[in-house]
Amino acid sequence: MSVHQYLQFVILPIICLAYLIIFIRFLKGPKVVDRVVAIDLIITSGVGLIGVFCILYNNASFLDVAMILALIAFLSTVAFSYYLDNGESKKKKKNE
Repeated sequence: MSVHQYLQFVILPIICLAYLIIFIRFLKGPKVVDRVVAIDLIITSGVGLIGVFCILYNNASFLDVAMILALIAFLSTVAFSYYLDNGESKKKKKNE
């Protein structure tokens, strides 16, 4: 089995299954935090999918897009956690 066949018949179905599970988590997430984590996982899986397609089509031009997408996902997660941390501290100050 070559690398291309392995990517097509093993890795891509696993990534598609991961997308399905993450999307279900996004829809059923009881809290906003669960949905944000699901969106972050979707973006991370997208970076992996872009990497697989770059290998399959022997084209490295999309790797820049994958790096920028990973950076945006990281920064959005940091911003959301900062928002949650400040929101909780402001609620505590209002209650006191």
